[in-house]
Amino acid sequence: MEFRRTCLVFGILLLVNCSFQQAFSTKKMVKKDEGKGAAIEELQKQINDIVQDLNIMKEQQALQSVCLKGVKVHGKCFLAEPLKKSYHTAFDDCIALGGVLGTPLSKDQNDQLSDYVHQSIGPGEQIWLGISDMVTEGNWMDQTGNRILYKNWDSDSRSPKTDRSQNCVILSEATGGKWLDKNCREEKASVCEFNIV
Repeated sequence: MEFRRTCLVFGILLLVNCSFQQAFSTKKMVKKDEGKGAAIEELQKQINDIVQDLNIMKEQQALQSVCLKGVKVHGKCFLAEPLKKSYHTAFDDCIALGGVLGTPLSKDQNDQLSDYVHQSIGPGEQIWLGISDMVTEGNWMDQTGNRILYKNWDSDSRSPKTDRSQNCVILSEATGGKWLDKNCREEKASVCEFNIV
């Protein structure tokens, strides 16, 4: 009987010892896993940072490529697209390239844009500008929805007209860079504008 008690106590002690060792090793594994989780999160953060830096470098390289093909004017690059298309298609194509349709903010920018059109697309050409009155007739806005401050309407043609079918603006190189309002479905060349960061 004494031997049985000793074996029982010894067995209980052995079970308690094994349980304690299992619990201790599980805690170590949990701490190791927690340490691994933090390390994985840190690596993921570093990967995300590298991807973000790479995307910025790609954008800068694309912008440099655009500027090499086009012309730099007052903190902007302009890139001519001689293929004639509707205002909306030209607008979408410029957005897809990371820019917007050219929108001169001053007489100097307008003159330089007109000169660039003459050199890159041809004399007498017309291009879409990033200006329209699609929202409210006669309320000329840029592509960001801001009212335009600089205007260069062609006074000979009495533009802009209050004609609901003519909601988009062109720059006419033939008239020395004057603006006319046209039907947005007409097909014109375009110049995309990119801000230089």
